[in-house]
Amino acid sequence: MIDELTRQRALDEMKILDTPRDERVDRIARLAKEMFGVPMVSVSLIDRDRQWRKTEIGLGGSEAPRQDSFCDYTVRQDRTVIIEDAADTEHFADNPFVIGDPHLRFYAGHPLHAPGGEPVGTLCVLDTEPHEFTDEQRDLLRDLAFWVQTELANDAELDHAAVIQSALRPHTHPTLPGYTIAGGAASRGRLAGDFYDLSLQGRALRITLADAMGKGTGPALIAASVRASLRTAPERTISQAIAEADRLLEEDFADTSMFVTAVHAELDPESGELQVIDAGHSLAFILRADGAWEHLRSTSLPLGMSLGLPTAEVREPRTTVLGPGDAFVCCSDGLLDVLDPDDPYAHVYRVLTTLGPDGAISEALRLAAGETATDDVTVVVVRRDA
Repeated sequence: MIDELTRQRALDEMKILDTPRDERVDRIARLAKEMFGVPMVSVSLIDRDRQWRKTEIGLGGSEAPRQDSFCDYTVRQDRTVIIEDAADTEHFADNPFVIGDPHLRFYAGHPLHAPGGEPVGTLCVLDTEPHEFTDEQRDLLRDLAFWVQTELANDAELDHAAVIQSALRPHTHPTLPGYTIAGGAASRGRLAGDFYDLSLQGRALRITLADAMGKGTGPALIAASVRASLRTAPERTISQAIAEADRLLEEDFADTSMFVTAVHAELDPESGELQVIDAGHSLAFILRADGAWEHLRSTSLPLGMSLGLPTAEVREPRTTVLGPGDAFVCCSDGLLDVLDPDDPYAHVYRVLTTLGPDGAISEALRLAAGETATDDVTVVVVRRDA
């Protein structure tokens, strides 16, 4: 006997209900339609009083009442259910979905299970005409249902990973008298390969912005590893911290052929001295109080691409000074997609001078949600007050 409370809790914990359609699941539904020669296919999740469809073909809606539904019956049975001609069965002949819209005659459904094994939905194929259904087709339906189940589980795992990644982002920024510090990030997908970090190490401010190659789970894991490495042993110099992160990528992730571009900097708030190591990133700048731009160009390869070179020799910091009114600006390359292509520097200058650092970050994240954005957007601004 299925415990409904446990089943519902498992479905809720998957956090899939009322999410947008997913091309991976849509593709399986299209395959099922072709393989079984039916006009209707549904991936249904059985909610409290409704069946909600993650995807559907030919049914004309994302949900229907749970009561009397064939999929609810399949979930309660927790087994494959084949109805070759509903009009000839005692249990379903008077079913409202048979005598009324959509006038079903054929139904084949296999249950979908939550990660804990609870039946939460079905993959089903339907028709308004009777069908014979072979043992081979039953096995195929089961295999396709397992494929859907795997995709839905991955979907839920991605949601959990996104929550964890969000928790790792700075929720408050350090406070330094005489400085305005702002930063923000927007993921184009559910997981980002970008990250930024702002922390006080003694009296100094550590600033990090990094971008792992690619999108999705792999780059997000790499980014989290680099963030953790750079945060470990804060007494290290920024050169030592970068060297250790590079060693981590070279030794632990060599087989992935992945690399990370990064900017790691340290600001002395009293003197305004700013030491910057740019590992292949090339998107760190000083916007001077007079409107001039100073590009802190990259002097070394990305992390994970040292190619056997002595990292101590190729990752020496560049030193500059933030004067009153100067701002250190660093971003991921996703920002370039949303800036004025004719004059991105003027765009940033205009927004910073008009809105200030916090307003500029808000504007960048607003643009990151627009149609021109194609990648994650991460931005950090540290301005010395005039």
